[in-house]
Amino acid sequence: MGAGKRQRAMMAAGIAVLVIGTAVLFRVSGHRGDEAGKALVGEARGGRLTLDLPGAVADVAVSEARVPGRPIVLIDPGHGGHDPGARGASGKVEEKALTLALSSELRDLLVARGRVRVALTRTDDRYVPLESRADLARRLGAGLFVSVHMDHAPNPLARGVTVYSLSDVASDADAARFAAAENGRAEPASSETNGAVRALLDDLALRGEMEDGAALAERIVRRAAGPVLLRPRPHQFAAFHVLRRAATPAVLVEAGYISNIDDEAALVTRDGRAPLVLALAQAIEADLAVRK
Repeated sequence: MGAGKRQRAMMAAGIAVLVIGTAVLFRVSGHRGDEAGKALVGEARGGRLTLDLPGAVADVAVSEARVPGRPIVLIDPGHGGHDPGARGASGKVEEKALTLALSSELRDLLVARGRVRVALTRTDDRYVPLESRADLARRLGAGLFVSVHMDHAPNPLARGVTVYSLSDVASDADAARFAAAENGRAEPASSETNGAVRALLDDLALRGEMEDGAALAERIVRRAAGPVLLRPRPHQFAAFHVLRRAATPAVLVEAGYISNIDDEAALVTRDGRAPLVLALAQAIEADLAVRK
């Protein structure tokens, strides 16, 4: 365990003692706290488990791993329904179709390899609000959240894959603008009453999720380098709402620029997407193996 994680663990232990003491005081005073949220997903039993979840996302299929109890990876195909995303350079393809195709192929490869459980936030052309995507990650207790998008730029020569992880400070102005545009699609988060102790615990957890998300992004970049064309600075940081609210290590993958003729030509074919799909699968499995 690294020094940073050891320090977080010690802080968490200390805060946990404070939480227990607070709970005892409330019990003595005759107060009762809200019942803690219960896990919705039990031990894996093989095959495919279908969960009927309340809200905008229902009947979520979780593909099982060969070994019961493996972590769940939630793959999030960006856009969908009345939100088409960007349009390709040819004018014949929309981002929402390509994100679903790549995400479905990533799910199928992970299922075939059998090392993790897998679910998608959408499996067809439907609109799913950003908050519902993040909420699904929390409800499933996902071990990782991977949001898939396609990039677009006024410069038709811009090419390559970018992987974003969560940070309060953007890596550059372009990353900040991109996050602001994506966050503009989000509905206001539901208000929750958080005490000082809960806020400290939430902040501590978020710091850890940021570190682990950045580590996953770096792992994706290393796996993709060579077979996949990357941007000159492929790992970027920004304050994405959907990554922050997922409550798990998370990344947003821009799979290439569909505003570029060559990137679009690769992304519209299964063979063209395959190198990135394989790199993502390998990075996801390696990340969960390290953090198990």
